[in-house]
Amino acid sequence: MHIEAQGIEVRFGATPLLRDVAFSVRTGEMIGLIGPNGAGKTTLLRVIANLRAPDSGTVRYDGRSAAGIGKRDLARRIAYLAQNAAVHWPMPIDTLVALGRLPHRRPLQGLNAADRDAIERAVAAADVAALRMRTIGEVSAGERMRVLLARALAVEADILLADEPIAALDSLHQLQVMDLLRTTARRGRGVVVVLHDLSLAARFCDRLVLLYGGGVLSEGSPRSVLTDDHLVRAYGVEMVRGEQDGLPFFLPRQAPAQAGQSHSNSA
Repeated sequence: MHIEAQGIEVRFGATPLLRDVAFSVRTGEMIGLIGPNGAGKTTLLRVIANLRAPDSGTVRYDGRSAAGIGKRDLARRIAYLAQNAAVHWPMPIDTLVALGRLPHRRPLQGLNAADRDAIERAVAAADVAALRMRTIGEVSAGERMRVLLARALAVEADILLADEPIAALDSLHQLQVMDLLRTTARRGRGVVVVLHDLSLAARFCDRLVLLYGGGVLSEGSPRSVLTDDHLVRAYGVEMVRGEQDGLPFFLPRQAPAQAGQSHSNSA
């Protein structure tokens, strides 16, 4: 599947958040969507997922509009993992993960063999098998995010959109989830992930899109996007960068006066 967005503009009242943004993703690649708080990362992800209509611009899915594909088919082909997805009742973990199969089932139809196999693969991949006898109210914030990731994986969609899926996770599960997302892309699906950890973005993503000031400041390989100039301009801090055993890392050091002034003017 190929998703292409052109000329995306989103306003909150009279305030523009995104202006003339272009974005694309294909199956087989993992894209990191990065940028400071308020840059519009979650909003752009929701526009791509057809969960929010842009104020102007278009999103095409294999050359067709969302209306042309239809809601049901689009739900099969795009899975969305929200940052703070709400679960309003104490649902058993197994039942919650099984919701990922709803786009594939007819009304009132039970789970078939293909559904059960997809659920088992998702539970194993997200490492939540030990939690499946609990309810969602009986797990930690990090465990909850892994359960919701399992639900998104159970869709087995062409494109997976994940909004900060590692924010509440410990270090081990951060690495496991990032490796899982990269493996998902290598197996022929597309992955777009919103991240704040630049070290993990550089390590795992094929391509980065850096949002700042209402638009795309830089897009390309991690090396071409994560330059000193780009990071000072977007984040308002200098970065200490290095490499250990071939793995890059970035640590914020200080906020130069000129960068702080630039950062304060961002959307």
